[in-house]
Amino acid sequence: MNDYGVRSMVAPLTRVAVRAPSLCSDYAAAHWVIPVDGELLLKQHREFVELLRKLHCEVEELAPVDDMPDACFTYDPAFVIPSGVIELRGAKEVRAGEPPLLAAELHALGVPVVGKLTGAATADGGDLCWLDENTLGIGRSYRTNALAVEQLRPILAADGIEVEVFDLPHDQGPDYCLHLLSLISPVRADLAMVYERLAPIALMQALQCRGIKVLSLPEEDYLSLGCNLLAVSPGVVVMTSGNDATATLLRQHGVEVHLYEASEINKGEGGPTCLTRPIKR
Repeated sequence: MNDYGVRSMVAPLTRVAVRAPSLCSDYAAAHWVIPVDGELLLKQHREFVELLRKLHCEVEELAPVDDMPDACFTYDPAFVIPSGVIELRGAKEVRAGEPPLLAAELHALGVPVVGKLTGAATADGGDLCWLDENTLGIGRSYRTNALAVEQLRPILAADGIEVEVFDLPHDQGPDYCLHLLSLISPVRADLAMVYERLAPIALMQALQCRGIKVLSLPEEDYLSLGCNLLAVSPGVVVMTSGNDATATLLRQHGVEVHLYEASEINKGEGGPTCLTRPIKR
């Protein structure tokens, strides 16, 4: 059996790639909130990794890179499907070197490269969300364009995967990072946390037709990345501390919640899903 392959947001996460931040990175150039306490940033990332291991994830730790301040957010540059990894192509200039690097590293870990975005196509993993085992939701955003959707369709179709596209709102404009996964986090096959105020209507309808119950993200937790949850298995999630209303709501619906401190990591607008590249679920 292959030690790779993903077609779910909630199936048990058995193998995952992470990358520690580098203290030599120019975080201001990547639009992080400045100042960043580097030592605390590294400590919080280490504790996050330890939590994943405690929750029975096999963690592949990739080497830090000095010239890529966002490289700790390993969800975005490449995307793993059942047959292997797709090398994406980021629209954010400072992240241009990440997709080929991550794809090569995953290949070295035994994951074949089965596709690559080319030309003017751009996409971030943060705009890609499994709706079910045979359907990938793609957010068309300032980071993920229509050309990328068309290039992804045949690659996914080879694995029997269909695509549903959701147009994201303008919200705060092209300089603000708004991904599909800023607005939805599946928790288990029949439950998802959604920031309903900005959620595309077509997304709400896609969830409804699949019988997925929506938990409405409390407004006070949106800017602190409360909607960014990492399901390590159905109904077991990792999330940043401080989003108390969201944690309470999840527990009221039978969800097991594990917290980690992220005051410095959050300055890069990345939650627990962003910090991981699932290799096998």
